[in-house]
Amino acid sequence: MTTREQDLRLEILNTLLTTPHRQLAQIWPAHRDVVRRDPLFYVRLAAWYHDHGDVRDHKEIFIATLVQSEFAGHRDVGLALLRQMPPYEVQRVVDFIHGRKRTRKVRAARGAERRKKARWLFGRRKREDADAGPGEARTEVEEFGLFRSVPRCVRTEVRRYLREREADAEWFDSTVLVARKALKRLYAVLHIPPGRRAQEILFDKSPPPDSRIFALRELAKAPGPAEQAQAIVRHRIPYRVASTVIRQMTPTVLLALIERMSPQELINSLGSLKRRGALDNPDLKALIEEKLEKARSARRVSAFKAAEAVKAAGVSEDVQRKLEEVTDAQVKARGRITRPTALLVDKSGSMEAAIDLGKRIAAMVSAICRKELFVYAFDTMAYEVPRQGGDLADWERAFRGIQAGGGTSCGIGLAYLRRKNQYVEQIILITDEEENTPPLFVNELKQYRQALKADPSVCLVRTPGGRRDLETQCRREGILADVFHFTGDYYALPNLVPLLTRPSKMELLMEIMAYPLPERRPA
Repeated sequence: MTTREQDLRLEILNTLLTTPHRQLAQIWPAHRDVVRRDPLFYVRLAAWYHDHGDVRDHKEIFIATLVQSEFAGHRDVGLALLRQMPPYEVQRVVDFIHGRKRTRKVRAARGAERRKKARWLFGRRKREDADAGPGEARTEVEEFGLFRSVPRCVRTEVRRYLREREADAEWFDSTVLVARKALKRLYAVLHIPPGRRAQEILFDKSPPPDSRIFALRELAKAPGPAEQAQAIVRHRIPYRVASTVIRQMTPTVLLALIERMSPQELINSLGSLKRRGALDNPDLKALIEEKLEKARSARRVSAFKAAEAVKAAGVSEDVQRKLEEVTDAQVKARGRITRPTALLVDKSGSMEAAIDLGKRIAAMVSAICRKELFVYAFDTMAYEVPRQGGDLADWERAFRGIQAGGGTSCGIGLAYLRRKNQYVEQIILITDEEENTPPLFVNELKQYRQALKADPSVCLVRTPGGRRDLETQCRREGILADVFHFTGDYYALPNLVPLLTRPSKMELLMEIMAYPLPERRPA
């Protein structure tokens, strides 16, 4: 594999280090171009990411790209992956291809409204004001998607997808409880005639008496907490749905709901449970802690959702410790770093965001790093930060006294590594890339390579508002650098793990190219 070809593939991987938050149009051009330039690699990357990736947006755009591709085999792989998705994600894929418009009323800002009113009163109206009185809201139309015809193969696969659920009444009812709007949208957009039960539940609003949707109505009418709890257990009503129909959450009802929760649902609902007094009840709190213990090994748990839940919910120290243990265990489950690693954190002027990010990445990396980990915070000189464990609180203490200020010398950390003869095989640099003081990063990296006979890989973590100066310099000098553009979304940090845990970039690419492709189910 030539350097240019390898660089192409690494550029593709770098696009997966973002979290678009449902703004699929932002990442569509990259996927569209990549599937044309390297279709063989793209389809393997899609299959690999579906099993190992965390960001749903990328999984959805992979499928939307594959099912529209003309390359042999792409559509079958895309449809096989589509069949594995929950209904709300299938709906997003279909909506992205089909396109969707949403209208909403937006009231003018106060200043604009006053000017509009003055024009109205004094007769100097602009053309756009002619048909609108003062202070009226305007209608905005938001467009989402490609506005293309949905491929026939997608319609066929979604029809099979829906029929499979319709054939199992229990499965269909469970799906409706959590994804009613998504199912209705799929039937409507793709013009798929619903089965009798689906018609009654989704469109006629007359669910049969044996359905869980009918049971939900009965739950709302239940006379007391004991009857409500029995109905929740008997019909397996999820917390998110039950909380919309139950007026008073008693300990009995909360106990029944918490027992029904998955570990991720519990983490997502901690704030709500705290407001309802669940953490003040010893029995309920014990059950919550038991569920959090299970979350450590659960597959479908987002590592940093647990960490963010700590801040959002304002929970007690013991529950906070449980959540941090969940984060630690989930990060460790993603793999181990087997290379000596250096983490260099920019603490120059206005780099408070880099310092905070450095603490979090240090906690994540130290939890999975089996080799040496050297951490430095730098401005025009470097401060060595002693290695801690995987606990964020420990790294908060270790960074105590590290404050933003001074000039920026991105090479000074490397100079310290070289002078202390600290050998590393990968470098993680957190910075805005605006270095203004020698030693410069690229020059110092060359000296480090020569002095320690090392060839460390480079991962640039660009802080919000950062530039591309270092990335450009690395490219100019033939240095391959992965770039992670951090936008303030801590949920995206686990995206770094696959890049950091492989012995080399080449091995990661080889693993992807050898990854098996899923097969489409027969009719």
